[in-house]
Formats: sequence, C-alpha cells, structure tokens
Amino acid sequence: MNLLQIKPGDNVAVALEPVQAGGRSVNFGHKIALKDIPAGTEVIKYGYPIGRASADIKAGEWVHTHNVITGLSERRGYEYAPAFVQPAARPPGTFMGFKRTSGKTGIRNEIWIIPTVGCVNDIGRIVARRASGLATGGVEGVYCFPHPYGCSQMGEDQDNTIKALRGLIKHPNAGGALVLGLGCENCNITILKADLGDIDENRVKFLNCQDETDEVEAALALMRELISTVGRDVREPVPTAELVVGLKCGGSDGFSGVTANPLVGAFSDRLIAEGGSAILTEVPEMFGAETILMNRCKNEAVFRKTVALIENFKEYYERHGQPVFENPSPGNKAGGITTLEDKALGCTQKAGTAVVTDVLPYGGPIKEKGLNLLQSPGNDLVASTALAVSGAHLILFTTGRGTPFGAPVPTVKISSNTPLYEKKRNWIDFDAGPLVSGESMETLAHRLYEYVLRLAGGEVLTKTEENGIREIAVFKNGVTL
Repeated sequence: MNLLQIKPGDNVAVALEPVQAGGRSVNFGHKIALKDIPAGTEVIKYGYPIGRASADIKAGEWVHTHNVITGLSERRGYEYAPAFVQPAARPPGTFMGFKRTSGKTGIRNEIWIIPTVGCVNDIGRIVARRASGLATGGVEGVYCFPHPYGCSQMGEDQDNTIKALRGLIKHPNAGGALVLGLGCENCNITILKADLGDIDENRVKFLNCQDETDEVEAALALMRELISTVGRDVREPVPTAELVVGLKCGGSDGFSGVTANPLVGAFSDRLIAEGGSAILTEVPEMFGAETILMNRCKNEAVFRKTVALIENFKEYYERHGQPVFENPSPGNKAGGITTLEDKALGCTQKAGTAVVTDVLPYGGPIKEKGLNLLQSPGNDLVASTALAVSGAHLILFTTGRGTPFGAPVPTVKISSNTPLYEKKRNWIDFDAGPLVSGESMETLAHRLYEYVLRLAGGEVLTKTEENGIREIAVFKNGVTL
C-alpha cells in the first residue's frame, strides 16, 4: 500500500491512493491502521489522539467513523504551559500596494457599495452596475455587498452587523466606499457614522434613499466623485510587513492536514518572520487542538483570551442545544476526516509554528503584528467575511473538496490534492498536491509566497475575482423581529 505515516508515533497512516483494506475499497485521504488498535485505545494521527477505537481494529483495516469516536468532553481545565520558539526575523520582501491616508495599505483599489440594510440591496446592485461603466484611471472595480440584515435586529446581532459594515467601509482594499442607507432602519447612517469615527470624507460617501427623488442618479453623482478621487491612486513598493493574510479551510479531506494546511502554515511563518500578520479563525475547528495554540500564546494574558475564545464558543453551542463536537460535515467525512480532533489537528496547521500575539473579537480590527486568533464560526462565508472585516487583505483558503465562493477580498483556493486542481481549474488557484508526489515543502512554500506577492501587487487575480464572485455573510446569533 502507498501510505503516509505523518508522525513516527502514529498508529494510523493516510492512503495516498485508493487501496484495498480489510476487504474494502478505501479512497485516498482515508486512514489505515498500522497496528492492532484495541477498543477504547486512542487513535493517533499527527502525533496526537484523534479519538478512541469504538471496536477492535486490526492492522491493515480501514479506520473511520464506523470504528472511531471522539475523545473530547464538554469542559476541561486549561493551564498555561508555554511551548514555543520565537522564530528568527528575516528581511521583508516587497509588493506593489496602495498607501492609504489612514496609514494602512491596500492590495486592491476598488470602490465598494455597502448597503446598511437589505431593503436597498438591489439599488446598490443597480448603482454598481452603472458605475462600473464610468470607472476610469486606477479604479480596479466597483462592487456592491448585499446582505439581509440592518433592521429587525437587536443586541448582539445588530452590533455584529454594525461591526461588519464598519470593517468593510474602512477596509484598505476599498479606495472609496458609498454607504447606501434607506433612512428608517435600525442600522442607519447616523448610527454607522458614530461608530466609524474619523474617515476621509473624500473617500467615504453616504446616501439615504428615502431622502432622494431619484436615489440611483443621486448615488451615481457621488460615485463620480469617488471615481475621480480613487482613479488617481497608484501602486508603490510596500514591505511585506504591511500584509495581513486570513487563514481559512473548507470542504477539507484527509490530505488537507498533510499538504494544503501545512503549506499555508509554512507561508504564514515566513510572512510573520518578515514582520507581517496572519489571522486564524473558525473557532469550532480548533476544538481538540486548542492547547497547541494556547501553549504558543506570547503571555498569560493572551492565553486567558484564548481560553475564553474556546469556552465561549462551547457555551454558544450549548445555549442553542447543539452538540459541541459534531463538527465534520458529510463532505469532510467522505474525504477521510473522522472526528473533530482529526479535523482540528489538520486545521490548525494553517497557523504554522508562530507565536499567538492577540485574540480578536468578532468584527475587531487587527492591532498586533504576528499571528492573531479571531472569534468566528467555521461556516465558510461567515468566517471569510469576518477575516476581511478584521483587516485581512486576502484569504488563503485550503480545500480538499472544492468550492466556488469568494469573499470581499481576494480568496485564494488551494487544493489539497492534484485531482481536484485538475478537475476544477475554474475554482482552484494553487495546488498543494505536489507535496504528495515528492516536491519539498520549502520549494512549494516559496512558490506560494511568490504567487501571493504577485497577487497582492495586482499582477494576477484569483479565480473568484476573474469570475466576479464576491459575497458577505454576517454572523447572526439571536432573534429577528
């Protein structure tokens, strides 16, 4: 059998090609027992337990949901046990970006239309469509980000909507923004202005549709002003220390933790060593590997914030009467992921080995350089939007199953296996599959690094950008009035 034992102490290996195991046909990415694993014994992968055998497993047999159960429990005590090495700094690279008056840097020079409420979504779409034909100079696109919220919300839900819209309005990839309101909504322009704080009034415009006889023509007049301003922007050299990259996975398979996620981790480590930043989210997919991140926190204060991040999300599940550890989706299981521990140990490899410097609340802007953890669920659209809202210039999105969606910022799809890359070239931007066929991590990570700098510099576009796919999804928790 063509199998990969990831760590020397593992008692399972990953099939690198379809195999026969115990009289069954098993697809690549699934696990095969390397030795007998008695019922109740821990199943070890990545050097850590991913669950317990629910029945006796013989050497050479398929190891999956039919004979493995999670070993996680609802609550556990955590103690700070620092276990990290501060990586050596390295000279930063450069990319061609846009320096903003806020002091931030953008990697795109677009104009974004941000509806305050779902009632004006289609007005925003009409304005974006017509303004796209007017865009000149350095304007790289006009986009509207519709959503169903902004009214009939209370408490945390309304706060989340305001935070999400604020993060998009002030995002450095938007050289200009038109905030499009209705006039009678909860999340109205007056409230948003109070939350936004200082803004560049030449680059952020506001319009209440109820105040205008012809809201489309009024909006287009403001768009012409924005186009005139944004069109004069030019790219200039910027150090990679200014780059913020979001880390996300979705539709994972058994190769995700072997190829794509470690590759992204290697990239993240290099970027952080150059003074840049990365943001890791999807908190429920940290369950089972959270202590690895906790023990990489730079101090006890950040450790305590990480513990709260994990425990608060468990309580969120419990408040809604949902099981905490039933996370792997049908697609994950079909791809070879058995338990939440299995998924989490693969997922967190996107964070490489860097020190955790801060923990961000949902909608909170990044403040500390280095590796940040962000409060958000695992849902692809919600988590990717949260990454953009917190300041990610682009997202490295690993997948073993494939997905066409795109976030507001460039969303780089990285396949965990070459067959997916070959099949879905209209979705996938980069292939991590060569790691299975012998290419070194160092070589492939350097290729990904060079690709990201070209992407940040506007030399190439992601498939989602080429296909015009951009969406947002706001994190919703409570009731709708």
